[in-house]
Amino acid sequence: MSTQKVTTIQSTAVPLNRNNVDTDQIIPARFLKGTTKAGLGEKLFFDWRYLEDGSPNPAFALNNPRFSGSVLVAAHNFGCGSSREHAPWALKDYGFQVILAISFADIFRNNSLKNQLLPIPLPESVILKLLDDIEANPSLTVTVDLPRQAVQIPNQPEQRFEVDPYRKKCLMEGLDDIGYTLSHLAEIEAYEARHA
Repeated sequence: MSTQKVTTIQSTAVPLNRNNVDTDQIIPARFLKGTTKAGLGEKLFFDWRYLEDGSPNPAFALNNPRFSGSVLVAAHNFGCGSSREHAPWALKDYGFQVILAISFADIFRNNSLKNQLLPIPLPESVILKLLDDIEANPSLTVTVDLPRQAVQIPNQPEQRFEVDPYRKKCLMEGLDDIGYTLSHLAEIEAYEARHA
């Protein structure tokens, strides 16, 4: 199936200077009863975003009007914990297209790539400076160039990143695994006809 294409993204960023952000913090288990992706963004980081009385937590970055954008910047081991695919679904539904972090949990990274969410690991020094710079200047713009596999951050050297060629193609063409398979439907049908 076709989804939103990811090519070059220029955006301000939201700082989440926390290590070991697990999938239950990204989307708490009590919100996983549905099978649809729609609406999960409202529950993203729910226990951090809201106080016990249900009001927004003013200390949390997503509630700070200074910060916005389609890029989330985190620290070490983002997406650890369970293998739930709802975590990238919630991040995407909220509006994030790219996650920059020092490191990612492998399962979260793979689930993200399958759902048109681009996780990019960058050196610790780069991420820590970026987090500080966003706090000081929320209008700072990050450019993620997927075709070139490069990230441009003001006042830092260009950063290159690796991405699996198949996943890169799917991201750039807006295809999930089913959509990629269907893009070869004519070839599949020809093969089936030859081997009927």
